Amino acid sequence: MKIISKSISVKLDRIDKSIISELQKNGRIQNNDLSREIGLSPSSCLRRVKLLEEAGVIQGYTTIVDQHKIGFKLILFSRIWLVAQDAETIDTFIEAMKELPQVMECYIILGECDAMLKVIVPDLESYRKFQSTHLTKKNGITSVKTDLPSQIIKQSTELPLNDL
Repeated sequence: MKIISKSISVKLDRIDKSIISELQKNGRIQNNDLSREIGLSPSSCLRRVKLLEEAGVIQGYTTIVDQHKIGFKLILFSRIWLVAQDAETIDTFIEAMKELPQVMECYIILGECDAMLKVIVPDLESYRKFQSTHLTKKNGITSVKTDLPSQIIKQSTELPLNDL
């Protein structure tokens, strides 16, 4: 593995890809099991994982929760138009979105709208309150169009490493 800088792309070799692939499937895998899966000694495997963490390739470990089982019934996608395109408006919007736990993902968009949000809420009334409280001019927003998916076909957190 060649580490250039934390902010620059890292060139992954076959072993790095194998490690990441296994960790994407099971972030709780023990080092001995991981080393056996990829064919390295436990010490070499641990060293590689630490290098991937230090390089920022592996940013953390998390638990995937079934949102429906705990009461989050709706995922909505909100297309956002900002009041202006200046740096201050965009920064205000970005900082506001970072603080909202209902915003699972936020993207600045090149295209028809200025931003796209993935929002998760228990129900439609919760979204209405969220929108009227947070998706407003005080956060740099002039217009919101919300899409409600009728069916989730695929959700994944695994990157397609074979495409690299």
